[in-house]
Amino acid sequence: MENTKIEAINLNTFYGKNQALFNLNIAIPEKHITALIGPSGCGKSTFLRTINKMNELIEGYSVKGDLIIDGIDIYKERVDTVLLRKKVGMIFQKSNPFPKTIYDNVAYGPKINGQNKKSKLDEIVETNLKRAAIWDEVKDRLQESAVGLSGGQQQRICIARALAVNPEILLMDEPASALDPISTGKIEELIYDLKNEITIVIVTHNMQQAARVSDYCGFFLNGCLIEFDTTKKIFTNPKETETQNYITGKFG
Repeated sequence: MENTKIEAINLNTFYGKNQALFNLNIAIPEKHITALIGPSGCGKSTFLRTINKMNELIEGYSVKGDLIIDGIDIYKERVDTVLLRKKVGMIFQKSNPFPKTIYDNVAYGPKINGQNKKSKLDEIVETNLKRAAIWDEVKDRLQESAVGLSGGQQQRICIARALAVNPEILLMDEPASALDPISTGKIEELIYDLKNEITIVIVTHNMQQAARVSDYCGFFLNGCLIEFDTTKKIFTNPKETETQNYITGKFG
């Protein structure tokens, strides 16, 4: 197994009295793409949002067990949430560019982290729009509003914005579910290109997408991780009957 970047040990999560995740144990390898699959409401997104403490914004949410990133248990030790979210970026299902220019969307993170030098910001914006595979489409429109772009372009601007603070982990919650097939293909290519630099965890309902882009795959059902293995094994020779039934379309 490669170096572990994120590890959950006996992780249980609760919304008030309702338990969402049950004794989750998973080791997510560094600089690979891990896909989380399973039917709606099975705990995939809850786990994703637990990795960067996003669920702490929900009243009554609580965590028991361990969630370790680079050897630090982020729920047991004092962790600066701002620094954590710089390290662990997130892309949501619905693209959410700020109502600012394309340039200011990408420069936003570096600016709040203290970078004010115009030449450096120009370089960061260009570099990350290129990393997000959208530079050629927007290089002459940097002072236009990001909100005026197509859905697929907006999502890539959000990815460029996340990349601009150099995260080590990128969480993606159904990043292409609202997009057309061409935009989806661009996002998938981008995800694949980024894996050599960043640890990526993607939640997807699209099994073909999971099979195409991921190295490892975890199948969730009713708040439990049923199986975790290489994507090839999960899709060609799963150990568990529930996994087999899900990937062959018997439920979901």
